[in-house]
Amino acid sequence: MTYPIRPIGEAEWPAFLGVLEEAFNWTPHAQQAERWKAETEFDRTLAVFDGDLMVGVTSVLSFRMTVPGGQLPVGGVTSVSVLPSHRRRGVLSSMMRKQLADIRERGEPVAALYASESVIYGRFGYGRAASLLSFRIPKRSSAFVKNAPVDPSLRIRVAKPADVRADLEKVFASVVTARPGRYERNAAFWDSTLADEEFDQRGAGALRSVLAEDDRGVRGYALFRVKGSWDDNDLPTGELQLHELEATDPAAYALLWRSVLDRDLITTVRAARPVDDPLISLLADQRQLRAGWSDELWVRLVDVERALAGRAYAAPVDVVIEVEDDVCPWNAGRWRLTADTTGAECKPVDDEPDVTVPVAALGSAYMGDGQLVQQLEAGLVRERRQGAVLALATAMSWSPKPWAGRVF
Repeated sequence: MTYPIRPIGEAEWPAFLGVLEEAFNWTPHAQQAERWKAETEFDRTLAVFDGDLMVGVTSVLSFRMTVPGGQLPVGGVTSVSVLPSHRRRGVLSSMMRKQLADIRERGEPVAALYASESVIYGRFGYGRAASLLSFRIPKRSSAFVKNAPVDPSLRIRVAKPADVRADLEKVFASVVTARPGRYERNAAFWDSTLADEEFDQRGAGALRSVLAEDDRGVRGYALFRVKGSWDDNDLPTGELQLHELEATDPAAYALLWRSVLDRDLITTVRAARPVDDPLISLLADQRQLRAGWSDELWVRLVDVERALAGRAYAAPVDVVIEVEDDVCPWNAGRWRLTADTTGAECKPVDDEPDVTVPVAALGSAYMGDGQLVQQLEAGLVRERRQGAVLALATAMSWSPKPWAGRVF
């Protein structure tokens, strides 16, 4: 059965929210729903209908996202939901295909999302493009190496986050292009980042901030909550939950981490950070960073030609890539990627391919942390010219590793 799909108007927000509540088993507070509504771009929000009933929804956020070597317009896919009553009827497939066609029409060569269930999105051409470390550091074992950077001109200032919003925005804007996957924030996103109602706190207290600054201004900040607790002997066992830590230079970065790790009445710091976070190098005893590894950002090449030509490369490469893509047929075919550290070109060709890759494999490699060689060894990528996959993987690699840092 074919179900009609169309963008929704603002008046249909309650029905849209109702589908999300059913799909995610979650009822937001009224103020949370209003914040979400403020972030929503209604002309980019699709709904699927069974008669008058809204049965599936999805939305796109218009981002400027950092990719290796620069920034590109990226469609941030979010709010993908289908009513339990309409699963396995093609609702999700038709909605995702329509959305990808719309993203292409908007001129965005790349789509990205956070996956609520990682098994879903590979079949629509998304690849796991970034990972994160969720870690716990015991305060008593958090000493830094002896040569950790120190700047005597720096000092820590405690402030309410809402009072220093302009400083936070300025620091973030200065670092957003440093790591692939980061994206610019608009006012609505900052409203959500700094939201601090009781339901935002989830039992972990008020949102707090510390700033690293010198006489010239702010060079970094940390946002966190503290969940205070005491053991049976009246000894503190508090946990600090780090939300963000951004800095413009290594000395400010180190000072902010020390402020977080040295906070009184805290025994543990929890955080979710990039897999190559500099903190790992700063810790004198790296075993104390008890980490779990998980997927973060997922990426889909919507326009292979523009996407591959729109990023930088770490090494020269000249390779004919045969792309398999049954969701976006305009991508399927052979493309010659010629690139070095000064620029790149990607053009359609009829030449024999050097490698054959599913489009999801290119998505996983796009931000610089792909697993192309591993996928070759797993039999998911096929090599026609010996060494071509390694050359492509080396050229697409990037440092620092990708990480978006905030769920959208």
